[in-house]
Amino acid sequence: MRRLLFTALLVVGCARGPNISTDALPLKRVVIYRNGVGYFERSGVVDTDQVTFKMRQRMVGDFLATLAIVERGGSSVRSASFPLEILREHDEDELDPATQSMLKPWPVPPKKPKADPDRLREVVLSLDGKEHELAVGYVAETPVWRPSYRLVVQPDGKADLQAWGIVQNLSGEDWTDISLVLVAGSPIAFQSTLGDPVIPGRPIVTDTGEVITAVPTGVTSLRERAEGGVERFGGEHEPASAPAPAPEEAAAYDEDLDGVGDSRRDKSRPTAKTRAATGTAARPMGGARPSAPPPPPGRPPMDAVAIEGRLGESISAPRNLASLAAVAVEGGATRYVIPNPTTVPDENATMVLLLSQTVPGEAVFLFAPDGGVPDSSVHPFRVARFKNATKGLLERGPIAVFEQGSFLGQGLVEPLPPDGTATVPFALDRGLAVSIDRKFDQQGARLYRIEAGEIQIERDSVTRTIYSVKNGSGDPAKLLVKHPRNPAARLYRPPAGTEDEAAKGHALLPITVKAHGRAELVADERASMQQGTSWLSTLADEAVKAYLADARADKTVQQQLAAAWKLRGAWKQAEDEHKKLVDEQAELEKASRETRLSLQAIEKNVQAGDLRVKLTKRLSDVTFRLNEITKRLIEVRMVINEQEVRFRDSIREIRLKAPLPPKE
Repeated sequence: MRRLLFTALLVVGCARGPNISTDALPLKRVVIYRNGVGYFERSGVVDTDQVTFKMRQRMVGDFLATLAIVERGGSSVRSASFPLEILREHDEDELDPATQSMLKPWPVPPKKPKADPDRLREVVLSLDGKEHELAVGYVAETPVWRPSYRLVVQPDGKADLQAWGIVQNLSGEDWTDISLVLVAGSPIAFQSTLGDPVIPGRPIVTDTGEVITAVPTGVTSLRERAEGGVERFGGEHEPASAPAPAPEEAAAYDEDLDGVGDSRRDKSRPTAKTRAATGTAARPMGGARPSAPPPPPGRPPMDAVAIEGRLGESISAPRNLASLAAVAVEGGATRYVIPNPTTVPDENATMVLLLSQTVPGEAVFLFAPDGGVPDSSVHPFRVARFKNATKGLLERGPIAVFEQGSFLGQGLVEPLPPDGTATVPFALDRGLAVSIDRKFDQQGARLYRIEAGEIQIERDSVTRTIYSVKNGSGDPAKLLVKHPRNPAARLYRPPAGTEDEAAKGHALLPITVKAHGRAELVADERASMQQGTSWLSTLADEAVKAYLADARADKTVQQQLAAAWKLRGAWKQAEDEHKKLVDEQAELEKASRETRLSLQAIEKNVQAGDLRVKLTKRLSDVTFRLNEITKRLIEVRMVINEQEVRFRDSIREIRLKAPLPPKE
């Protein structure tokens, strides 16, 4: 029982210790990201030959993978030593039941302690024994920082925006007077296992012997020497190799590698000492900047060497500058640098003010039907809209909305880049009602392609969505309609102020409704459809004439089409006459049949003499006209054949492969 109690106390004691710590270098800087990692920087003066870090076993790999060191006076860190965590293969718990049963007759090896991810390990940085000003940076797991926003809407189209950042410390040590930086963005970071030994498997090669059953025949080559060269096997010429460097030159090169070159060293290539002194040492993860130049004699040692660099004083806020974070964008990530030293005790959280400024904003209505809110299919939401007038990205987080000294509601801000506009619903308003109607049609004709004497046109499949809005309140209302977009279609003549987000599947269409009034909003979407057609069709005539009248059209194609279209006009005229004659012929043949039947009916009627005369005269006239039509049809067919051949010849060389974009 005492042993169990002691073990429990030991585990609790270890769990409360720091995840990564060292007595030699105090913590000076913490940079927290949005992907579960943080950058920690320790710096100070060290006068021993080593610096020992204590850390959890699970953090050894990440520490080694991201460790970055900068010091003044030249590099002196020789190595970083750490113990290995060995997993014993003969742990009884790791054997399958069949193997355990087989081992029962024999003594089972004593159980070895399993790997404990929270076990404290030591990583030792070996130095050259001199005094050092070190700055050590590394990446470790830490809770993400979380944003929280406040928006106070003003009546003049502006709003006061505040952004706060919530930071949680679970590192096992207090963060006392540190420089705190919050980064909006998630750099790629992964767990590393550099602290675990890896022995890859290798293929097994066996030797079964080999017997040669026949004696091979050899090949003899004659000796040759080329002038000014060195002989090679087979008589080939090989040029003489470059001479080896002199011993003193090799020594100078070695000294360059050590950072202690002499007068023969290339002055344009910085050595390790020069890089450290001029601030060109390697940067750590996260866009770090080099250290400052060495201090003059007598200057006190630095408090911290900022591996990631210090940001300029680019603070933009309308109030107390001393309490706001400096906002900057580096490497595509937004950084909020807290200006004052920050203290966050272990297992505690703090909320820091990131920005506070006036931005364009308003409270309006948004009609966006949501399946989770049944009444939203008829009534719009009350929303707050504001523009991100800051220089950086606003991360996803909750927002509280106020207006005229009253709390309006809460919403959720999605990631908002600079100059982007957020629309955040916070309540449902039943003072407005919206109904929807849709109509479908096909309109227009544009030339799409002419090739190999064939024509293709492009038409618009039109979907018109009509939103009818009724305002039951006594105040005018500005409404935004979140219209679901067809990504394959385009908005045709949308209302002024439309925000088309086709990539996101919607468009915001504005409309203003008078007090106790009605209004209609039309969303016209058009998707292009291609189809083949005849040269003589009305659609082809419409498409070609539109192309001939378009100033954007290809001039050569326009000239070719204009000449061909005159021939097409003669061909079309003949075709129209032919159709008219055929229709007339069909009517006359019908009349002729009816007249003949009538004559047969009164053939034996002696009292129908006058009628017989009239019918006979009509039949004669019809027969005469049919003979004229038959003759004219033959002539017209000849004209049609001739005009069609001429037209086909005129369009044979026309090539149109790229259609003109539709006009809006």
